[in-house]
Amino acid sequence: MSAPVHPLPRNTLFYSVEYPGYLKDLSSVPIAVKNLGGQAALDAAFKRTASKSEAQTTLELKLRPNNPFAHPISGEVVPTTNLVLKVVKRKRKNRMELDDGIIGEYTAEIVGTTSKTVRFRSMADFQYQPDMNDPVSKLRVAMDNLDVDAIRSYTIPPEKADYMVPATQDTSLDTNIDPALTGVPQPEPNPEQPMRSNLRLFPPPLFSRQGFPQSYQFKANPASIETSVVNEETGEERKRLINKMRWKGYGPAAITFTDRLVPEKPPQSVQDARSQVNDALCKKLLGLFEERPVWTRAALFNHITALEARDVINSKLLLGTVCYVFTDGPWRDTLVKFGYDPRKDPGARFYQRLYFRNANHPIVKPSVASRRQERTVANMDNWAAAIEDGSERDLERRKSHMFDGKTLTKETAAFQMCDIVDPMLKEMIEQDDDLREACDERDGWYSNAHLERIKTVLRHKFFSVLEGIPATDESCRQLLLASEKVPSKNAKDLSNLRTVRLKLGKHNMAKGALRPEDAAAIRLQAQIDKNRAAARANEQG
Repeated sequence: MSAPVHPLPRNTLFYSVEYPGYLKDLSSVPIAVKNLGGQAALDAAFKRTASKSEAQTTLELKLRPNNPFAHPISGEVVPTTNLVLKVVKRKRKNRMELDDGIIGEYTAEIVGTTSKTVRFRSMADFQYQPDMNDPVSKLRVAMDNLDVDAIRSYTIPPEKADYMVPATQDTSLDTNIDPALTGVPQPEPNPEQPMRSNLRLFPPPLFSRQGFPQSYQFKANPASIETSVVNEETGEERKRLINKMRWKGYGPAAITFTDRLVPEKPPQSVQDARSQVNDALCKKLLGLFEERPVWTRAALFNHITALEARDVINSKLLLGTVCYVFTDGPWRDTLVKFGYDPRKDPGARFYQRLYFRNANHPIVKPSVASRRQERTVANMDNWAAAIEDGSERDLERRKSHMFDGKTLTKETAAFQMCDIVDPMLKEMIEQDDDLREACDERDGWYSNAHLERIKTVLRHKFFSVLEGIPATDESCRQLLLASEKVPSKNAKDLSNLRTVRLKLGKHNMAKGALRPEDAAAIRLQAQIDKNRAAARANEQG
């Protein structure tokens, strides 16, 4: 038996609204239409086509239409193919027939179809109700009602410090009136009485842009596992969630100067991939760290062959297996042997790293891809040239991390103390009569004055070699004398500069270096003194 066929009425179209509220009877319909913005807003929403933007196919429902601070609920006009039914219920007048369980008779008739429907499926925004007696609230109401007199009479109320008031205090008084003039006694502050905020805050047009809720399904993240973590200082054990799917790096463990302990072994991710490491090369690196516990990358690569250096760079695991790194302090960006703490060994002053930029070569930031490509091509060219040229080119490469005061190896000054072999600088570095009792975050084991003298001479010698005229020890001594005769004002500024605490960051590399203009002034003064001395010698001769 097939279902009966009912024809659809022609040219009978309706628009519908899925109103998210109770409509008790026909008397509630005008209120619902008013909350939707009126009949004009409904007509405008249904007349818009779907080809226009989403903002033009929305309809706002204001559950509190007279409150300007109440955020409306947004509804969307969507195309539908629903049927409009006319349902008629007939009740029997004979009460005796109700015993059969039949309460009434229902008849349904199709009167048309709905081509568009307004649906309110998005979440309601957060609501915040400010004090409507506040002058700003009154101004907002006046602007909505185009009340010119109220707008012109608005004045900015004086700022008061009553940001916290007792929870029972009535703040409905006009805030334009000084409380001292109202005659209302002000309560004394009571620390035991609960307080509430009295900040004159007004809500923004929108609190949340999240229109639809996330589908959490009340399930935990399957990629998170619960682990136990022990605080190194207090020994307290805590539970925390770890994302087991997160990316695991294979680089060396990194610590800051303020960290209390140094790593004793590689990170767990490196230990798990230990089988992928070249054992022969790993043993060679461990042997180098036994000879010298702190290295720069350039110095370490210069003590192995070019092919081995390429394997270390490509492996990503070798350095993380044998050392850790400091991200700041006197040993910044150096590779340190596991378990060795240079902050506790005064002999580690020879491994401190000095760095200053060449002011004539400004810092540029090329793209990551181009920087990687240029670096890779340069490294491959250097290694290939070293292999082809044999021992002579390889010998030059092995000394590129050292500074002798005569040979230019690179345009950026970044040397460890032990790699500076210039006689004058070496003598200053090996002096032990001006050391600190405790390691300093900026100057390491050297005193500030002595480290500044070393930097001054190194900077002068490096830039002199960079210009093609190596500096003499005599010119360096004159430069030191000139730097000691800096006016008191500049000396005070420099002393203040030394007390500024360094911030962690990749650009904080010129630690303790003078500003370029100060360094240029000192070099100029030294050159003037040198010229004067030469002129006197010529006159006497």
